[in-house]
Amino acid sequence: GLRHKPYHFSALCSLYFVHRGQESAGIVTSDGESSQAFKVHKGMGLINHVFNADSLKKLYVSNLGIGHTRYSTSGISELQNCQPFVVETLHGKIAVAHNGELTNAVRLRRKLMRHGVGLSTSSDSELITQLLAFTPPLENDDTADWVARIKNLMNETPTSYSLLIMHKDIIYAVRDPYGNRPLCIGRLIPVGDMNGKGKDNSETEGWVVSSESCSFLSIGAEYYREVLPGEIVKISRYDVQTLDVVPRPEGDPSAFCIFEYVYFARPDSIFEGQMVYSVRRRCGQQLAIEAPVEADLVSTVPESATPAALGYAQKCGLPYVEVLCKNRYVGRTFIQPNMRLRQLGVAKKFGVLSDNFKGKRVVIIDDSIVRGNTISPIIKLLRESGAKEVSSFSVSTIVMG
Repeated sequence: GLRHKPYHFSALCSLYFVHRGQESAGIVTSDGESSQAFKVHKGMGLINHVFNADSLKKLYVSNLGIGHTRYSTSGISELQNCQPFVVETLHGKIAVAHNGELTNAVRLRRKLMRHGVGLSTSSDSELITQLLAFTPPLENDDTADWVARIKNLMNETPTSYSLLIMHKDIIYAVRDPYGNRPLCIGRLIPVGDMNGKGKDNSETEGWVVSSESCSFLSIGAEYYREVLPGEIVKISRYDVQTLDVVPRPEGDPSAFCIFEYVYFARPDSIFEGQMVYSVRRRCGQQLAIEAPVEADLVSTVPESATPAALGYAQKCGLPYVEVLCKNRYVGRTFIQPNMRLRQLGVAKKFGVLSDNFKGKRVVIIDDSIVRGNTISPIIKLLRESGAKEVSSFSVSTIVMG
């Protein structure tokens, strides 16, 4: 994000996104004057393990910065793959944070290597930084044409990426033309104006960009708008400006990731003009219409599926009852980097509230079934703890269907 007055808020914003990545975290800040004056701190582990008062103090001197938390979809979980990445270009350093996974990463890696580009990580995000460092044919040596560079990147790889690119005193926010990963803009509100009376840019203290809108309120910001699919947005201390919108190939539909709705996102985030909680609840109601069942109670695999379970129970006229007790000190098992950690995480994650369901027929609602590591042990646990019958449903089948 960028703030007009010297104030470091990017770490505060990042603290609210540990649910999106638990392997590593990083922040790069700039003094806004020189791209050489980047300050970087990143490391392995949860955000509160990577950052402390001393490391944050070193980043405080700037009013401009980007942060990242990582769940690896490409590249192994190690320090060299931590983001944001910083790379030297003809016009100085840039810092890049990437959410998504490049669908043609193997081809791009070979292409860059054939052009003599050395790569130091196994992450597809490094390919983005190297593509941005390429000089477009019509760019002269004196002036960087970042729009041309970004469009060149977008022509090389259609999806999947939401990007923040920082250069000197500018941040570029970019979504791929299919809009696969979310990205939204928030407006920092002047102190004493938290009720949002002032809406014009003259009363804006700065701007923040985030994968999810849920972080804005905690840092004194309000939701402004989403970055559109294919849009290249320039954010400066003066305004937010659309530089270009790269279209999808004719006839191709948008491809927003449904996993954002059913799992990844916090329920208080807003995508496509609707709150995630409301979408999950409506999915549960639709599930009740398509898959009614004779049962005594409805429950959830906490916590992503809870709104859907409430919607299912409401539509069926059944009581909603908690049957699982979640250990809040165990992270999200899906985003653990290997199978053994995911399986151990499930075993430690839930306890049973057996008095609530002994001898009863239970409907259990889960958000999705990706690997099957969660739901099968839970069904077994409920049966062994006294449930007469267990019916299990996945909300993602409704969203996808």
